[in-house]
Amino acid sequence: MDVIDRASGNDFSSGCDDGAVPTLNDLARSHTSLADADVEHLHSLVSDWQLLADLSFADLILWAPAQDGTGWLAVAQMRPTTGPTSLYDDVVGTFAGPEDQRLLDVARDERRIWRESDPDWTNGVPVRTEGIPVTRAHRVIAVIERCTNLNSARTPSRLELTYLQGADDLARMVAEGTFPVPGADAMLVRSPRVGDGLLRLGKSGKVTYASPNAQSAYRRLGLAADLIGAELSVVTAGLCASDEPLDESLMVVAAGRAPREAEVDGNGSVVQLRSIPLVVGGSRTGALILVRDVTELRRRERELMTKDATIREIHHRVKNNLQTVAALLRLQSRRLHAPEARAALDEAVRRVGSIAVVHETLSHAPEEVVDFDDIADRVAMMAGEVSTAEVRVVPKIIGSFGRLPAAVATPVAMVLTELLQNALQHGFTDPQAARERGLLEVVVVREPDRLTVTVADSGVGLPAGFDLETATSLGLQIVRTLVVGELGGRLRISPRLGGGTEAVVDIPVGHELVGHESGHGESADRGREALS
Repeated sequence: MDVIDRASGNDFSSGCDDGAVPTLNDLARSHTSLADADVEHLHSLVSDWQLLADLSFADLILWAPAQDGTGWLAVAQMRPTTGPTSLYDDVVGTFAGPEDQRLLDVARDERRIWRESDPDWTNGVPVRTEGIPVTRAHRVIAVIERCTNLNSARTPSRLELTYLQGADDLARMVAEGTFPVPGADAMLVRSPRVGDGLLRLGKSGKVTYASPNAQSAYRRLGLAADLIGAELSVVTAGLCASDEPLDESLMVVAAGRAPREAEVDGNGSVVQLRSIPLVVGGSRTGALILVRDVTELRRRERELMTKDATIREIHHRVKNNLQTVAALLRLQSRRLHAPEARAALDEAVRRVGSIAVVHETLSHAPEEVVDFDDIADRVAMMAGEVSTAEVRVVPKIIGSFGRLPAAVATPVAMVLTELLQNALQHGFTDPQAARERGLLEVVVVREPDRLTVTVADSGVGLPAGFDLETATSLGLQIVRTLVVGELGGRLRISPRLGGGTEAVVDIPVGHELVGHESGHGESADRGREALS
């Protein structure tokens, strides 16, 4: 990434990879001498300066002093949503030209908002520029250049005058180091914007101005009177749902006493409030209250929560039903005398149980995505029950499955069950050899878009003339159908180097479900014993 001098066209390396988009951190670290606390303050400012841009009807550029102290570097930029932009090109990563540098130097040196420049007609549009020093701990650490497009200048309305007054107050607070509020939490991404609705409160907490959108939001809450002249905290308290306890933090926000957010729920509507106390020159002058009607948003969130709860309940009931089916099959198996019939029912119990484990996990998951490592451990334990006291082989899982969607997790659980059960039943027919050198491993390799599972055993190996395509084993037919037909993957079963059998399953998975997001993902090379 290159940093360019807007005046000379000279390039300066930022220290980032070529082609990378410059970030505030990258630029500050590579081209300024700002301390970490200063950079964090600038981050807080940038996270909330859309408010200043919208109230000002102006573009904002954040300039930080260069390391050598002779220039200024643009580290962030914001355009208004309430008016036309005066900057059609991005300037982040460029150094200030001579005209900009003079404005920035004066604002820093005199520690005041500098407004004395004449409109600039360079691009055929009159642009008024101002310099706002950014103060932290009694030091100017950066300067905001505010650029206002004067092409559509006209007599401002009451709303616009209120916006501009609020912008001037916030600009003075930035210059005095009181905005953003030190130590305050960053506002939410879904915080109200200026255009959603604006209230201006006086020192006493009474409304001195209410935008049409803000007035409409309060009418939806059930207010019949005008907000102008009313004490907002008292009005808001009277509109809250009567069956809900009064939220004290809501009263603090409605009074404009603290920089917080709160919601008013009444008359079937929900209105979000955000308070920005105005403290200029060391004294409180009032507050700005941003207002947004979030009734539909909250309704949709409740619907999603209800839907998620319903889905989890369905998974829970499916799990219970499958466990009931497994219990009935187990009872039936105990009443049979034919060994082959009992073995078939026992296999069915394990297959049903592997599916039940997936549904049990999904019943506790907030999404239709599960951490499959826990499921794999439980499947291995169930499959290990096939081994007897004479043939005791402990399945071992190496690697991490990571997070898998439900549509993939269920067939993968069944595939793992069949392969482990097949290895334990048919691979270890010699009890003494199994005790001496019995090995059963599940090696998992998770990539961003693929999952490879290798089940290897040191058993007797494949029978002579084995062909997967013509194999009549029900378990192998199930595995082939699930891997190839349902998951769109590949299945290979071959002799293992050193003796035994190796089954390799390779299936595609979603790129967004990276394995290291799971609980075991950070230790993918760690083996896990399925049985103690």
